[in-house]
Amino acid sequence: MDIALEFLSAAINAHQANKRLADRAIAQVSDEKLRIALDEHTNSIAVIAKHVAGNLLSRWTDFLTTDGEKPDRNRDDEFVDTFASRAEMLAYWEQGWARLFETLAGLQAEDLAKTVFIRGEPHSVPLAIERSLGHTCYHVGQIVQLARVHAGDQWETLTIPRGGSDEYNRANWGARGKSHS
Repeated sequence: MDIALEFLSAAINAHQANKRLADRAIAQVSDEKLRIALDEHTNSIAVIAKHVAGNLLSRWTDFLTTDGEKPDRNRDDEFVDTFASRAEMLAYWEQGWARLFETLAGLQAEDLAKTVFIRGEPHSVPLAIERSLGHTCYHVGQIVQLARVHAGDQWETLTIPRGGSDEYNRANWGARGKSHS
């Protein structure tokens, strides 16, 4: 097993899983509620999606050759909802994620030994990947929580429902579970 390729595959899978969670949460929210923040000190789902996409576009464009903080990025604007529609928001969201996945898929095992820069700070490629995963996980969690609040009683759980662990484990693992061997 090539551990470098295994790491890259795991990074892609983890990012994909987080995107799926966010996508499934966003799908449960009305167009109107995508734009509602809980209070003046928080962001709406639309704003969080804009920030995540902007971050991904900046970090993953020319990943190995330019600083991850691109000079044309307007981070402050990412926190202003300028979308004309849900479709426009989702198109930008998809653009950011597509850049990430395209770049990760193009990395080779030897690229993991390289150094990249984010805001002038050196990062090993694995560290930069983990930094991106941590950042997107944080914001996906926010999106899911906001969607949960906005959906109210109509919410469809994204994971194992409360009180459903035993049933899930029996159905998927059997009575004794599975060993690592």
